[in-house]
Amino acid sequence: MAEREASRTAVLVCQARAVADGRMAVGRFSDPIALQLLEPDEQRLVDEVRAGARPKSFGPRMEYEMLSTTAEVLAARTVAIDDAVRERGNPQLVILGAGLDARAWRMPELAEVAVFEVDHPASQAVKHARMGERAALATVRFVPVDFGKDVLSAALAEAGHDETRATTWIWEGVVPYLTSDEVAATIAEIARRSAPGSRLIITYPTPNLVYHYGRKAVDVLLSVSGRTSPMAREPQRSSWTPERLAAVLRAHGFTATSDRNLLTVATEAGVDGNRAAFLGSGRIVVADRS
Repeated sequence: MAEREASRTAVLVCQARAVADGRMAVGRFSDPIALQLLEPDEQRLVDEVRAGARPKSFGPRMEYEMLSTTAEVLAARTVAIDDAVRERGNPQLVILGAGLDARAWRMPELAEVAVFEVDHPASQAVKHARMGERAALATVRFVPVDFGKDVLSAALAEAGHDETRATTWIWEGVVPYLTSDEVAATIAEIARRSAPGSRLIITYPTPNLVYHYGRKAVDVLLSVSGRTSPMAREPQRSSWTPERLAAVLRAHGFTATSDRNLLTVATEAGVDGNRAAFLGSGRIVVADRS
């Protein structure tokens, strides 16, 4: 993943959390740090969406709608992930593909937790620059990993991750861009460093033609309007049924204790919106190791 592309994807997620903060799932979702991590031009689009000021011209309107949709998805899955992290209360947290994630800066429940943020070195350079001198609530250890060259377990060990202590793992928004074999291989790596009591939280897409072709249409429309989709060069490489993913998890010692549709999560959390097709195609599974 090129530095520019990695940064664009991370920025879109950060913008979506900034849009949702204080507006969606109020009382369940909050990310006041997100807006602070954005550049002024990135903040402008956030302000437009929060104000409901839909642009009239085609290109800006497409960007507006993409961010609106992403905000609903991010609010729902962030609520579910944060709840699962709090519920387990493990002493270690590993965030795979952390991007501009601000959990270690915004969740007081992580104050006594060792947080390991795993990401490409280029993406971490962007994060360091944007975070500046902001103090984290948790102890944060950055783990640079180029998945095309580095071994995840070795990098974590070097960073001080203790495989004898229970760990909560967050794998959010990454699975769609990996092949089935790559997903299984990563779960195997995670399992090797997961002591009893560990928890693995994964967001993943289900086979859904409406979502598949809808995303392609958005990419085309953005291209026609002179805009570039943040995910244009990150094609979806795999989708999963709950049964199939549960089988892979089970093969590596994890038991799926919860697997929910994001549309259900959004409804329960009070995320108001009309992006049912996009929410309905995503799921979040929580799997524990006894």
